[in-house]
Amino acid sequence: MPEPFEGRGGWPPRLVFATTNQGKLREVAEILAADGVQVVGIADVAPGWQVVEDGSTFAENARIKARDLARRAGLPALGDDSGLEVAALGGRPGVRSARHAGEDATDARNIALLLEELREVAADARLAAFRCALALAWPDGTLVAAEGRCEGRIASAPRGGGGFGYDPVFVDPASGRTFAELPAEAKNALSHRRRALDALRQAFARRTRA
Repeated sequence: MPEPFEGRGGWPPRLVFATTNQGKLREVAEILAADGVQVVGIADVAPGWQVVEDGSTFAENARIKARDLARRAGLPALGDDSGLEVAALGGRPGVRSARHAGEDATDARNIALLLEELREVAADARLAAFRCALALAWPDGTLVAAEGRCEGRIASAPRGGGGFGYDPVFVDPASGRTFAELPAEAKNALSHRRRALDALRQAFARRTRA
């Protein structure tokens, strides 16, 4: 096996994040800064890169993105697929979270549709979870994957000016605030993406001990 685990905490010192979502890019860069990792965007190393996300699960889509971008960019690539699962909606919007209100939906339209679907659902039945699947791939084909999950509930109306995606309606049960109301450092400490990154770090440790 090659030696890709040369950075602090097992991370490579530099990686490209396979996302066009600037909120995700900023969040991951802030979290991995503590590990001494430089996170670069697609535009810096593979301008115009696109890939068809045709997986049926978060994990499949994360792997598709990571493997394709690592091969094209020639450096480690982090693939992320994440979304919101709402119990009262049978787990929807799930892998279609970013496209819940249509292929070109904005965050505001997705949130508006979600709230309309939950309009008759009582507050104590609006349970939800953010899920994140990550895959880190190297150009030689090495891949490590992990997932993270964060439990919460859906608010009756958007609150807060921070975050992105469904953050304005996702309530952290411990604080009672939405992710959009929490300071960035507080959200980053408990988010599903942070938990997936921590799990990925643990996966590195298991691989290096093997």
